[in-house]
Amino acid sequence: MATYYDQNKYNSLREEYQFFRFQRYDYTLNDESLSVKFYFSIDDKYFFTPSFELPTRKFYSFNDLDNNKLDTIVFNIGMIELISYWKLACPKKVLIAPYSLDDNQIKWWKKLYFNGLGEFFYLNGVKENVNDFMEIVCETDVPCDKINISLNDNTLVPIGGGKDSVVTIELLKNKMPIIPLIINPRGATTECAKTAGFYEDQIAVIKRTLDPTMLRMNNEGFLNGHTPFSALLAFYSLLISFLTKSKYIALSNESSANEPTVPDTEVNHQYSKSVAFENDFRYYVDKYICSDIQYFSFLRPINEVQIASLFAKNKEYYKVFKSCNVGSKTDSWCGKCPKCLFTYIIMAPFIPKDELIDIFGKNLLEDNELQLILMQLEGKADVKPFECVGTIEEVNACLDVWQKTKDESQKCHVESHRGVSFNDLLNQYDEMNNLPEQFEAILKDYLFKNNN
Repeated sequence: MATYYDQNKYNSLREEYQFFRFQRYDYTLNDESLSVKFYFSIDDKYFFTPSFELPTRKFYSFNDLDNNKLDTIVFNIGMIELISYWKLACPKKVLIAPYSLDDNQIKWWKKLYFNGLGEFFYLNGVKENVNDFMEIVCETDVPCDKINISLNDNTLVPIGGGKDSVVTIELLKNKMPIIPLIINPRGATTECAKTAGFYEDQIAVIKRTLDPTMLRMNNEGFLNGHTPFSALLAFYSLLISFLTKSKYIALSNESSANEPTVPDTEVNHQYSKSVAFENDFRYYVDKYICSDIQYFSFLRPINEVQIASLFAKNKEYYKVFKSCNVGSKTDSWCGKCPKCLFTYIIMAPFIPKDELIDIFGKNLLEDNELQLILMQLEGKADVKPFECVGTIEEVNACLDVWQKTKDESQKCHVESHRGVSFNDLLNQYDEMNNLPEQFEAILKDYLFKNNN
């Protein structure tokens, strides 16, 4: 796997730039929106002001969050936002000005940054350890207040535009009050919410803006790479949860997200979708932010094969869902990336070939230009693609189905000769999950009663 830069580049930037500072944030409230801006800098030489805006909705009121509550959640959002800017030069020292963090919090944030940047370090050829890569220093001794707020039984469901969040919202929407959440709406996210029966004014929306200086510095040779977006989503979802007084935040991360991208390491493109992060986040929220929030992944007990089988029952989404990052700006499947090929493979056992071709525009399994990506997905290369894709076992089981039969009526009874059987995958249930009892009952009912 080629690297973007190397250890020498990393070391030289750390020598040249001594500190990163989270200076402050500010926010404005009016009848139309909540607008927040963060102020970061590297060596007080490069300055960054990323921001986000939250348009008002009839189902929540900004009056329900006083300044102390807003400060607590906005500060923590700033703590996760800063990592995208720190990684430009990776200064050894990170100075935190707005509030203090105790030793346990500092350790927690360093673990999140380090594991969330696992892919970044790997692809840049950087050898580091969690103790030495960063020192966090607080410039005040004033801690954030923990939030005490009365919550109801609403469930917040982030929608990403792919098959996973579709399954979550379809399984839950008739069982309990649902509030969809979308960050930076695009065609697929908006259309999936609309197809699920939600109007625009029933959807919570966050409009997040990156600072253009970061993009310019990337082009000038500063470090670049993946950051843990799902961790960022987790903290943003807390803000919406408090505004809507929703007790439950139901993500759509499956058990397959726990598999490392680089075998026999902890490097995982999907680290912030893993159960390890989920457990850490739940601990942090309970101890430092609010003890009443229940953050969990509704799909954690099941795998990608099971999710595909549930999604396939909802044909109304075939033409609106999109999982392709490359084609996100044009709301299309690029047909050339690992995400496209993986999605095609995982749905092939459940959706007839002609319908799959209609979704993707071609038969991706007959595209010779995708052979290298296919080998990576199958586990025949050193690493999996650095994308949100399923496990090697899942890919091979679905490929066996595709290879052995063209008859959709028989495909679900084919056994895999390259690992766990296809039928075993369809009946798995991972007990390492955080589902509240009522959510687990819903999932098991759909999975084991309706999937036969």
